[in-house]
Amino acid sequence: MSSRIGRALAACATAAVAIGVLAPATLASAQPDHTVKITVMASSDIHGNALNWDYFKNAEYDDSAHNDVGLAKVSTLVNQIRAQRGVGHTLLFDSGDTIQGTPLDYYYAKVEPITETGRTHPMATAMNAIGYDAVTLGNHEFNYGLPLLATWVKQMKAPVLGANAVSARTGLPAYLPFVIKTMKVAGDKPVKVGVLGLTNPGIAIWDKANVDGKLKFLDLVETARKWVPVIRGLGADVVLVTAHAGDNGISSYGSDLPVENASALVAEQVPGIDAVLFGHAHNDVPQRFVTNKATGRQVLLTEPSKWGQRLSVVDFTLAKRQGRWTVTDKSSTTVNTNTVPEDPKIVALMREQHDKTVGYVNRVIAQSKEELSAAESPYKDTPILDYIQKVQTDLVGKAVAGTADASLPVLSIAAPFSRTAVFPSGPVSVRDMAGLYVYDNTLLGVKLTGAQIKGYLEYSAKYFAQVAPGAPIDLATLTNAQGTPDYNYDQLSGVSYDIDISQPVGQRIVDLSYQGRPVTADQQFVVAVNNYRQSGGGGFPHVKTAPVVYNAQVEIRQALIEYATVAGTIDPATFAESNWKLVRAGVPVF
Repeated sequence: MSSRIGRALAACATAAVAIGVLAPATLASAQPDHTVKITVMASSDIHGNALNWDYFKNAEYDDSAHNDVGLAKVSTLVNQIRAQRGVGHTLLFDSGDTIQGTPLDYYYAKVEPITETGRTHPMATAMNAIGYDAVTLGNHEFNYGLPLLATWVKQMKAPVLGANAVSARTGLPAYLPFVIKTMKVAGDKPVKVGVLGLTNPGIAIWDKANVDGKLKFLDLVETARKWVPVIRGLGADVVLVTAHAGDNGISSYGSDLPVENASALVAEQVPGIDAVLFGHAHNDVPQRFVTNKATGRQVLLTEPSKWGQRLSVVDFTLAKRQGRWTVTDKSSTTVNTNTVPEDPKIVALMREQHDKTVGYVNRVIAQSKEELSAAESPYKDTPILDYIQKVQTDLVGKAVAGTADASLPVLSIAAPFSRTAVFPSGPVSVRDMAGLYVYDNTLLGVKLTGAQIKGYLEYSAKYFAQVAPGAPIDLATLTNAQGTPDYNYDQLSGVSYDIDISQPVGQRIVDLSYQGRPVTADQQFVVAVNNYRQSGGGGFPHVKTAPVVYNAQVEIRQALIEYATVAGTIDPATFAESNWKLVRAGVPVF
């Protein structure tokens, strides 16, 4: 934790400026009935989308709902609302996941890292130009390590908040917990708006390699319970929470860590909060009200979808009561950014870094013998996913050669991250490879027994709906059962097995074998797996506690790119192996 934050926290009771009171804005004069109105805008989960561009398709972004993306679109909406309401009537915040998610972010983290070049991160450039009042840390802020995050924080003009991210050594906040914005009212007392930033406890799992022993991530409810009274005590008339946590109250991991999606719990259990501006879940939540159990008051929640597709707009009415401003009315909506053009100012600022990224992702790295598509990979063993398995198996196999585990079979785990990924017949580019492996995961090797592998596969197979023998197969409902996303359906290479979808969850894996022989319960294997899965992401059994035999922090996507570059050719005849299939009572589904 920086000494600046430490001094600020020590003096928080008496020195408001030291802990982040911002420069005042000016509101219009209070009306005769002593009411004022302010508007708070919020983005979240921008994930590196500066412009309305799809780097994987090399074209303007579009989806089936014709959404647009990017801060350039957000900027236009922000400018319109500031013009309508008056700049002094508005504030702008973000709820996290900013500096990871597109090749633009990757390029300036790994290809030309800002920690080495001294360049300003493109997301800092854009957010500074738009004029954010504060931003909150998301879990993906930690993906590229603490040095890059620290550089980005330093480049941001807006305070970067994270009250529940604390030093593992001292227990003190590692980032600024909150800010207070003072908004002047002509002829009356100013309005003070406090905003508390909370990030996600899952960081301790998902980015263990980057934060273990350095940072801890505390419970959102308890952290808010600590800081909200401090913010109120410093005179805040309106208290907001910007939380990088969904609102359903559940976690994608076990109970070892505080609740992942705790935004509604914060609203319900912590008195003194007027609204929670949340992210992480990527949902469009125009307006939701939660009743606070202690006060009976309604707390407003809103989430602006993802990638800059929406902007939350929250309107507050305040009335003067007993000498201070009190919120008397509040409402919110989300505005679709596809209703406006991009802000040419942001487009111009991004042009050079955007063009460099486009050039990088379109660089040809190999020639594919035939077209390979991931469209059927969620329910069929496809060669394009076998390519991932091949690269992972080779890397881990070479790493354990000459060790005590050299005699063990090497298996590999991969999931269908993208149904739209394609290796075209002919030239394959960086963006084709990045479109297949969309996450910045690193590779590990762990040891599992045959019994553990069986349990792992049974857990993965919950992804499929139960369908009786002879019943029609509906691809629309076959996968994603129990809300399981594609990225949590793991396929295993190196062994053969069938998944009997006519059976209930937990009784589906049949004929699990290695080189033609049934896998025994005590048989040992080395398994190549990504860091997200090994650290507990998805809640898969056994893998989190399994002995780690390889962890060189090799990025899987970069390994795929380098493997293809060296080989020069992608030929499915050298790696495709159909080792699993869906069945019903022994009869193949496809």
